Amino acid sequence: MVTKRTGKQPNPPAPAPALERRRFSIDEYDRMIAAGILCEDERVELLEGAIVCMAPIGVRHVAAVHRLTTRFSRELPDVIVSVQNPIRLPQGSEPQPDVAILRPREDFYESGLPGPADVLLLIEIADTSLEYDRDVKLPLYAAAGSIEVWIEDLNGERMLVYREPKDGQYTRMQVIERGGTLAPLAFPELTLALDDLLGSRRKP
Repeated sequence: MVTKRTGKQPNPPAPAPALERRRFSIDEYDRMIAAGILCEDERVELLEGAIVCMAPIGVRHVAAVHRLTTRFSRELPDVIVSVQNPIRLPQGSEPQPDVAILRPREDFYESGLPGPADVLLLIEIADTSLEYDRDVKLPLYAAAGSIEVWIEDLNGERMLVYREPKDGQYTRMQVIERGGTLAPLAFPELTLALDDLLGSRRKP
């Protein structure tokens, strides 16, 4: 049997319809947690209306958080050292920074989550999440006007310090390497040795 060729090409497939993403407000997100749809200990955060899964926490990450919280709690008894708890940002985001140094409040923020004006310093610990912390979360902190953010880069054994937010980005960035020291803007008298925060040097 011979198939006759007409030269007519089949019509190309129709383009797939664009999918509309459902964004959640902060209030909707909080109601999902209250209703048990999202567990309180589930590792997710709300970024610009999207619910994002966070990277698992490894032992190096845990140790880095312990070092920071122990030092800040000892040196700054009049602040609240918040560990992996949410803060409210105005652009529909409720991230959970690894460490947040908060202004003291009598009710310990029971009446409402802290916002940018309550935060004196934000710290993210980056083991496998450096690009996520720097490229996704950092611009949100800058847009909210958070005065200072540190990203502790465990693999690079350095601290990335971001200050002076303007027009959605930080205008000052400093890299502190091993052997260096740093002090928060809000507490310039508190000098921290980076080696103490990183712990023992990694074996090659």
